[in-house]
Amino acid sequence: MTELEKIEYAKTFIDKLANGFNPLDGQPVAETDIVNNIRLSRCFFFVSDVLRRVIEAGGVGPAKKSAKNPFEITQEQLSAFQFSIYPMPISEITKRFNKLIDDDAMKPLSHRRITEWLISIGALSETTDLNGKPIKTPTEEGEKLGISVDFRHGMYGDYRVVVYNREAQQFIIDNMDAILRLTASKQ
Repeated sequence: MTELEKIEYAKTFIDKLANGFNPLDGQPVAETDIVNNIRLSRCFFFVSDVLRRVIEAGGVGPAKKSAKNPFEITQEQLSAFQFSIYPMPISEITKRFNKLIDDDAMKPLSHRRITEWLISIGALSETTDLNGKPIKTPTEEGEKLGISVDFRHGMYGDYRVVVYNREAQQFIIDNMDAILRLTASKQ
């Protein structure tokens, strides 16, 4: 049975329910049965109509994803950025940027775009830890900007995280155009 045939078959069941009949044996359903509730009956008629339109269109095609525009942010949107007085990780900073945009029409900003730019200007360096895992570390220049390393305790034990104080957050905002230009040139 094709998908279209399954939809047509389902529509016959919905039509019977909408009209107060048992779709399995064709017998009228008792007046007191939930199927005869006016709100359910209207819902069945609505679903039947939707299925009719799907059948007329030849079935359901694959969901089409609309292409999203690359991340952009205006100065007005940047002015609404919610700074933290406490140092926060880059993931939180990008989350706050992404709350300022229309995420249905635009790709979200990745924290990698910011960290790549910070590496390119010498504020961060990339090294490996004892397990060979890549880690970011603020350089002397990065520390002057307000980037530091914090040690935290999570459910899997202690870990390190690069955090950005209020001044470092402002530095990122002030240089958002440069960040977006650098990453756009790599695409």
